[in-house]
Amino acid sequence: MHVIVATDGSRQSLAAAKHLKSFADPTKVTEISVVAVVRPLASVAFADDLSEGRIDGSFRDAASSAVDTIAAVFDGWGPKVHKRVRSGSAANEIIKAARQYDAGLVVVASGGRGLTDGVLVGSTAQRVQHYAPCPVLVVRPAPRKKK
Repeated sequence: MHVIVATDGSRQSLAAAKHLKSFADPTKVTEISVVAVVRPLASVAFADDLSEGRIDGSFRDAASSAVDTIAAVFDGWGPKVHKRVRSGSAANEIIKAARQYDAGLVVVASGGRGLTDGVLVGSTAQRVQHYAPCPVLVVRPAPRKKK
């Protein structure tokens, strides 16, 4: 089975990749495509919270760095890993990738880049879940501990 693991450069997308690895059978997952999507005319940069150093290059460089970090989660695990940076609407490109690569599962984080926990939480994840041609694993953030 081919699995699409989407990243928006957030720590939550890293947690989603690790969650997949924690329960999936690497003998059943044949390929993983780690996908980041850059919006072509975005006024806000691709926010890469995963890189150790600051990326001073293009949005595409930041997206590539995030893809590299997520792909490293699967180093030595078994399946062949593809690194892909696409351009366009995040939800649309993730759905297109799922169709193009005949994915059996899409993994997305919920709430990676929303304004607050209550606003825009998982808007991309919701669209992917609704329109993807295969099952979608939406990994929600861990609940915040009350003080």
